[in-house]
Amino acid sequence: MRASSPLHAARLPVGSLLREWRQRRRLSQLDLAGQAEVSTRHLSCVETGRSLPSREMVLRLAERLEVPLRERSRLLTAAGYAPMFSEHRLDDPALAAAREALELVLRGHEPFPALLVDRHWTLVSANRMVAPMLQGLPPALLQPPLNVLRLSLHPHGLAPRIVNFAQWREHLLARLAQQVESSGDATLAALAEELRGYPPPDAPPSEDLPAQAPAVAMPLRLRSPEGVLTLISTITVFGTPVDVTLSELALETFFPADTSTAEVLRRLAAQIPPA
Repeated sequence: MRASSPLHAARLPVGSLLREWRQRRRLSQLDLAGQAEVSTRHLSCVETGRSLPSREMVLRLAERLEVPLRERSRLLTAAGYAPMFSEHRLDDPALAAAREALELVLRGHEPFPALLVDRHWTLVSANRMVAPMLQGLPPALLQPPLNVLRLSLHPHGLAPRIVNFAQWREHLLARLAQQVESSGDATLAALAEELRGYPPPDAPPSEDLPAQAPAVAMPLRLRSPEGVLTLISTITVFGTPVDVTLSELALETFFPADTSTAEVLRRLAAQIPPA
């Protein structure tokens, strides 16, 4: 299903929006009705506009469909109800505790790299160990807003330094495609199209490719002045957010996949002044 723009979504009645989300999740009316504990007939009436769902029904269907909080607010508005989810800037005092927790995780992950991104993969914050990975890149690519996927796959960005570029590119594009399919986000869809159009960097000389041990996760193998760094990453999100901003943040933390990478990162950390 193609991604919907916010303006497109705002023009649709709530029934049409719910039908789009149901189809995106590849559920039949019978499937969704069973999960939401409503009759198939009632769900059909809601989707066709013959019945206006209650506020509780909108939220129940959105929960079963795993609709993002931002889009749940749009569903409520389309049904004639006020949005119930707040949306604060990350520097708002209301999010001070959450912001401090995020920065604590970033700092606590040192001497290994960690970064915080929003729903469009725009860099929000990073710990001290990310900067050494970016040294020597064109300043224009590092200007905010910095999109970390664009920086990773751009032919003038990190791409020439990624030893296993073909595999890493496939991994990132597959993850992004999954997000587009899940969210229907038009900005992510445009980003995916842009990234797929980037030419691949020149292949590195074969002698630059060290022997690769069996991996339990897709590694990022990054060429550096200290040699090839092999990293694996995890993504962490808030488990029970009720604020749109928090629900759209993700922490990506990188871990060394071998002892030599761990030693290099510890040496680098010792050379970087404390924040």
